[in-house]
Amino acid sequence: MREQNRQIFSLAMSVFEKDSSEGRNKVIHIAIPGMGSYEVEHLVLDLNGTIALDGRIMEGVEERLEKLSQKLDITVVTADTNRNAASLLGDLPVSIHIIKETQEDDRKLAVVLDKGKDRTVSIGNGRNDVSMLRESAIGICVLGGEGTSAEAMVASNLVVPTINDALDLLLKPHRLRATLRR
Repeated sequence: MREQNRQIFSLAMSVFEKDSSEGRNKVIHIAIPGMGSYEVEHLVLDLNGTIALDGRIMEGVEERLEKLSQKLDITVVTADTNRNAASLLGDLPVSIHIIKETQEDDRKLAVVLDKGKDRTVSIGNGRNDVSMLRESAIGICVLGGEGTSAEAMVASNLVVPTINDALDLLLKPHRLRATLRR
């Protein structure tokens, strides 16, 4: 019985790409007791304060995004406050979605809903990330050098110290299971 449970756990936590009639879909399977099972296909990220600080991508983020792009479709949603999103993200395997500053919370949520909230993990740190964090299958709030909105923390499923810790949760999804299970 224990071996069978171990095999089920391994299968549930495995990360793989599956074939479909429309091509290859990228998927991370995450099973969390008491929370549910998810087939995550999308990662939606905030830019400033989440993956970038003072106009620069934080150390370690590029490498992790490269690895995750093999497993998920990645979208960075930003108001492009520093007007440098294209140059910062141009060489990375991400889609860039630039939005108006006055509509950030609503537009970020719209991106998550368009991708399918049950198939999306969102990562952010600001008050303008609250709706996407709350509505995503899993919302991860990042504490960082720019600070973190208390509202974003409450809206999230979990809070981590750094963006690299958040991205590592998706690279090693058994960590999510350990933290979020009931």
